[in-house]
Amino acid sequence: MGPIFMALLLLAGWGAFAYSASRRWKLLRVGTADNRFDQPGRRIRETFRYGIAQLRMRRYPLAGAAHMVIFLGFGVLLLRSLILWGRGFDESFSFWLFAPEQFLGKAYSFLKDLFAILVIFGALVFVYFRVVRRLGRLTLNAEGLIILGIILAMMVADILYDAATIARASSGPGFILYEPAGSIAAVPLGLLSDATLVFLRHLGFWTHSALVLIFLNLLPYSKHFHIITGVPNVYFQSLQPPGRLPPIEDIEGKLEREETLGIRRIDQFSWKAILDFYTCTECGRCSDHCPATKTGKKLSPKHFTLDLRDFLYRNADALTAGDGNGSVAGGADGREHHKDLVDGVIDPEVLWACTTCRACEEECPVFISYVDKIVDMRRYLVQERSEFPPQLQSAFRGMESNANPWSFSPADRANWADGMGIRTIAENPDAPVLFWVGCMPSFDERAKKITQATARLMQQAGVDFAILGTDEQCTGDPARRAGNEFLYQMFAKANVEVLNGVGADKKTIVTSCPHCFNTLLNEYGDFGGHYRVVHHSTFLSQLIADGKLRPTNPLSKKVVFHDSCYLGRYNDVYDAPRETLAGIPGLTVLEPRQTRDRGMCCGAGGAQMFKEEEPGTQRVNIERTQQLLETNPEVVASACPFCMRMLTDGLAAKGREDIPQLDIAEVLLEAVQVPQSHAGA
Repeated sequence: MGPIFMALLLLAGWGAFAYSASRRWKLLRVGTADNRFDQPGRRIRETFRYGIAQLRMRRYPLAGAAHMVIFLGFGVLLLRSLILWGRGFDESFSFWLFAPEQFLGKAYSFLKDLFAILVIFGALVFVYFRVVRRLGRLTLNAEGLIILGIILAMMVADILYDAATIARASSGPGFILYEPAGSIAAVPLGLLSDATLVFLRHLGFWTHSALVLIFLNLLPYSKHFHIITGVPNVYFQSLQPPGRLPPIEDIEGKLEREETLGIRRIDQFSWKAILDFYTCTECGRCSDHCPATKTGKKLSPKHFTLDLRDFLYRNADALTAGDGNGSVAGGADGREHHKDLVDGVIDPEVLWACTTCRACEEECPVFISYVDKIVDMRRYLVQERSEFPPQLQSAFRGMESNANPWSFSPADRANWADGMGIRTIAENPDAPVLFWVGCMPSFDERAKKITQATARLMQQAGVDFAILGTDEQCTGDPARRAGNEFLYQMFAKANVEVLNGVGADKKTIVTSCPHCFNTLLNEYGDFGGHYRVVHHSTFLSQLIADGKLRPTNPLSKKVVFHDSCYLGRYNDVYDAPRETLAGIPGLTVLEPRQTRDRGMCCGAGGAQMFKEEEPGTQRVNIERTQQLLETNPEVVASACPFCMRMLTDGLAAKGREDIPQLDIAEVLLEAVQVPQSHAGA
């Protein structure tokens, strides 16, 4: 159907794409090293689950179904494009086994027609979202509609090519079972002249053949680049626990060598971070569920990623050339691409509004990470520029001088246990269970009740446990999430030395604070601390299951449960606290609409507990409290001392002090409480 023209079309189309792809490849290699080639078997499994089967897209039923059929349709129709390109040189070309008279050819023709119709349906769904509903989370611009128009035109052109071919082959076109779409479209074409049918056949053929190449060349310069990079980005996702932040390696050596701590420039991001920038689909699901975005803060995970991506693209030539020919209005060395990202590209207020809750990462269908990038940029601000919210100075100073963010005397750390008969690990070195209490549960008057309830429950269950007492220090989590990596590592190394010294690697560590739980379990391994760590919700649930705790006192109450981000999204602990509550007779467990992995953050994570919240339309804890109150509960339950503080304040702000905010240990203790004369020590 025109070998010379087809050869020119393919040479121009693929040549232009090769040029664009090579530029993007060179830009990707500007990023720093990051080993993402381990565990290939697991990576392949995860890619099939989330890259091919697109499990996360199912969280949005209509959009997910539309995206799935378009994704699969492109895979099916790729063979069709290859066949049509081949027919440009030989009209009978069909990849041999897929010839029309062959069984495989007929089966493929049916599948191709089916998916052409489904792709049209999927594209029209997205046109509806953009033009009619105008979803706020989407990037609404001409580019999206142009791409959708190309997709629709490709499908219609393919059907037109088949329809004109079928109409020419018979005087009165009959229905061909294995070409249903073409057969239906051929009916009205049967009235046209042969010359018109030839024209329509050529129009469909060349339109499809050319649009595939035009579409391919638009991808590297649009958000639809994710069509190429999405599956690789899923493959190269982090296989580390979600709760682990990568440490700054050899931080003391970097200080001596005056190397940058954290991320200052765009070329200090890893190649995987750059692949993240390439892969953003601009779907807005991350911002849809971000507590900062929902409460009117400057932070939008979507725009955070896009701002970095756009800056990367604007400076692509200078970054890949390495010749430093940037703008004189740029960084300290006069080069635009070396300018500080903070202030220059990202407003510091954006970084400090993040609660590190990971709601954005839980929603992203292509596994883009956000928290590590934000914390890395905080690390630069704190450790290089000494710029951070002034309230954090008190927390840092308290940790440095008294090993807790509130500057309480370390000598008072075990005062909560006075009169309870609880022994320290020095007094009971063979105890199989070590109760890691944490700072807030040790010093805060309200949080102490969580600690005491947990200890009493373990005593009643006959658990042989001990505490570190004054040897316990802050895990360093608040400092790390706030960007003070040096202070965090100081605590991590000291605590690991203490824990290893008491044989904690051979014990079970129980903690009631999800932040301590996450740090001990997922992050201390980088410093030689490998422990079996259990959150108190899981530990108590197991004690009930083993019959060591018997909640026999009925509690006729309606309780709504709030999920801690560092327990749920960070460590996938959702069922244990609910099982603990469900085991109490008479108790009704309510679920808010935003629950489990879609539960909204309380607002305390990411060191927000120790600073003023950024300006917005609403405080995060009040927004979350309102969501919980919509269930009409009699009790608000949680499993985190930080969450307890934020929700208690939220209830007060809503004028609902009549609703108590209790930890699950406190609720359970009421259900298993025995008369004081028979209670354990």
